[in-house]
Amino acid sequence: MDGTSVGGKVLIFDTTLRDGEQTPGVSFTPEEKLRIARQLARLRVDVIEAGFPAASPGDLEAVRRIALEVEGPVICALARAVEADIRAAWEAIRYAERPRIHVFIATSDVHLRHKLKLSREEVLARAREMVAYARSLCPDVEFSPEDASRTDPAFLREVLEAAIDAGATTVNIPDTVGYAIPAEFGDLIRGIVEGVPNIDRAVISVHCHDDLGLAVANSLAAVAAGARQVECTVNGLGERAGNAALEEVVMALSVRRDLFGVELGVDTTQIAKTSRLVSSISGVAVPPNKAIVGANAFAHESGVHQDGVLKERTTYEIIDPRTVGITRSELVLGKLSGRHALRERLRALGYELSDEELERVFSRFKELADVKEVSEADLEAIVADELFRPPEIYRLEQVQAVCGDKGIPTATVALRAPDGRILVDSNHGTGPVDAVYRAINRIVGEEPRLIAFSIKAITGGLDAIGEVSITVESPDVKGENGKPRIFSGQGASTDIVVASAKAYMNALNKLLAAKEGK
Repeated sequence: MDGTSVGGKVLIFDTTLRDGEQTPGVSFTPEEKLRIARQLARLRVDVIEAGFPAASPGDLEAVRRIALEVEGPVICALARAVEADIRAAWEAIRYAERPRIHVFIATSDVHLRHKLKLSREEVLARAREMVAYARSLCPDVEFSPEDASRTDPAFLREVLEAAIDAGATTVNIPDTVGYAIPAEFGDLIRGIVEGVPNIDRAVISVHCHDDLGLAVANSLAAVAAGARQVECTVNGLGERAGNAALEEVVMALSVRRDLFGVELGVDTTQIAKTSRLVSSISGVAVPPNKAIVGANAFAHESGVHQDGVLKERTTYEIIDPRTVGITRSELVLGKLSGRHALRERLRALGYELSDEELERVFSRFKELADVKEVSEADLEAIVADELFRPPEIYRLEQVQAVCGDKGIPTATVALRAPDGRILVDSNHGTGPVDAVYRAINRIVGEEPRLIAFSIKAITGGLDAIGEVSITVESPDVKGENGKPRIFSGQGASTDIVVASAKAYMNALNKLLAAKEGK
């Protein structure tokens, strides 16, 4: 690290809603995208890549809603170097406070030969033409030469120069397949800084994948070499092994400001909350040993470590947990707390509820407060469970399960049908959750395939709220690629069987709505 470019601000470009949604098994609804985008705005990321509008009418509409309703960050839409894609991107983000079109085309010989079937000259001409077209629509245009880390460096610099001349205000260098090594990637960025004549007219960005576990390291090497935008995702979600994790990039640049000498605009106290929200909606659990946001990130088991931290926190903690929004002693609410106290606590957590919404949350809060003190994490789980469910076609009214090591797991379920009738059925299974799901399937007449199921405790203790995340697919509901669509669901309760039933109904209602074309 030789500090080729020291100082200045590093922009954080979040692509959780676009590249993060390419995580196998992850699919966000428009409402879920909007929830995440609003939280990213609270986190104060500089750019939100909201989606790929040309991919589907649903994605275009989701990006448009974010552009209309989320203020603060630049709202960006991805487009291939094709006029129709660029028009769709502009249609989606044109009413944003600060819109950006992100145009990409592959430049490595392996992509040119096997995917695009184009020559270098044809790619160069296409890049120049499509960036100019995007710039005629939008004053802020980003250009990405896909698979840049495996592109001939001389040709890469030629393409970047042409893109900037055509109007690109940001040029992004993707390590698309996670192939680069930090020293090598730093040299690539340094070569661009020194070898592209008009590079002073554009911001250099990087987008690193984690196939070799080096996405964050490569991103940091790029910043040291002069990059001033890093593209990343919350919890490192993304294609294959994922992307550079936003929380790791941000905290590395913050903690080692002495080394990088750069500034950030991110509100780091929102990191933990953002991580929990994305984990809950995506259904992808955060490993306990995950840096910054894992459950063990600030846990100390060794007696020597515990003694050191008690005497002076910095002996074994390089980050104050409060910096990322993790408090050691949360304020709790009890059964005597009223609506006003609950509203104020929710407001402090970033939730502005209507009177009707407050009543729904207050009712759940009172039920829980009768058996335990309710923490902030509990409240967030209740809000997510009560207020952010999809429109209910069938509503879970009651669930009862019987199980044991000598008995046959059996469940009885009551659902409210669209016509208001209460439908009741029972079934047995390999366990109580399986029995519940079989009973629900028999009532609804659907048998989606369960492809992912995870449980986590929101807080510690035997009385903790459990949160269940599931993913299902149905051969009857196909996406534009002809493959079965994936639907995720979440549910929370102190009873894990009830939480499992809620999560299943959450996913099943999405599936039914899609099947009916809603």
